[in-house]
Amino acid sequence: MKDMLGLRRVVLATRYSVQGLVAAVKGEAAFRQELALAVVLVPLGLWLGEDGTQRALLAGSVLLVLIVELLNSAVEAAVDRISEERHPLAKRAKDLGSAAVMLSLATAAAVWLLVLL
Repeated sequence: MKDMLGLRRVVLATRYSVQGLVAAVKGEAAFRQELALAVVLVPLGLWLGEDGTQRALLAGSVLLVLIVELLNSAVEAAVDRISEERHPLAKRAKDLGSAAVMLSLATAAAVWLLVLL
């Protein structure tokens, strides 16, 4: 893909991105749960926000959770691809990804509380 330019590259990149989203929906229970939450909260945030900034904060904080979950799933898949055996560094990588998801969830909750209260 690095040699490609223009519209063909954009089309292929979009296809790969959609394939990644489909893989996350099919294979990642946490992503499905967070996606279900986003389906409810993003429209709610767009409705509850009083201006563009509040709407962006409410919807964006929820979308951030999905983004971090996708990155966490990518790290887990890469670690599992390298080896299925237990290793302290593999555990550390997975734990760090999980911590990132937890912080993104806490951030979303804090944003919603601060904007709406």
